[in-house]
Amino acid sequence: MISHPLTRINASDRKPIFWILFGLTIVIMIVMNLAAAPLTTASAPLGIISFEFAGSLESATKILQSWDEVVRVLAAFSIGLDFLFLILYSTTIGLACLWSGEILSARNWSLAVLGRPLAWGQWLAALLDIAENIALLIVLVMLIQAGQIHELAPRIAQIFAGIKFGLVILGITYTFLGLIVYIVGKFSRSSLDT
Repeated sequence: MISHPLTRINASDRKPIFWILFGLTIVIMIVMNLAAAPLTTASAPLGIISFEFAGSLESATKILQSWDEVVRVLAAFSIGLDFLFLILYSTTIGLACLWSGEILSARNWSLAVLGRPLAWGQWLAALLDIAENIALLIVLVMLIQAGQIHELAPRIAQIFAGIKFGLVILGITYTFLGLIVYIVGKFSRSSLDT
């Protein structure tokens, strides 16, 4: 497998870089959630996520019609901010996957081989997120300007969002596995020392 660029970061630098990225990811996530709060309507019970998974022209139009002009601007802002967020979350989770792979490898777990592919998967998720955001902006702008939306745009956004969320969930799950193994290993060693 091709080496992941994040493996070039010195081992001593990985932890501080991870925590900086993690902190920035959380800050941007909070800002996005605050900005997107008004996007929650009866037609969009999950706000922007409902819009991402609309999947059809009819559903996307219904969601956009439930948002007034100010809320549509907030939706555009949220989508725009997601371009920064996707860099942060994909790199943060990617680093965590590599770290988990190293932990599992040190303990001879066969799942250790998934660390690098899942780290690459996070960057794939980011690329899918970019394509999804472009499709969502097309839907948003075309409805506002021309009153028409290309039928494929909501479906493309839905498909890419589904794959993206799947990859992110796999990466986070793998990270938690590595974290649990790390904690159990530390606990086992400290109990043996006493």
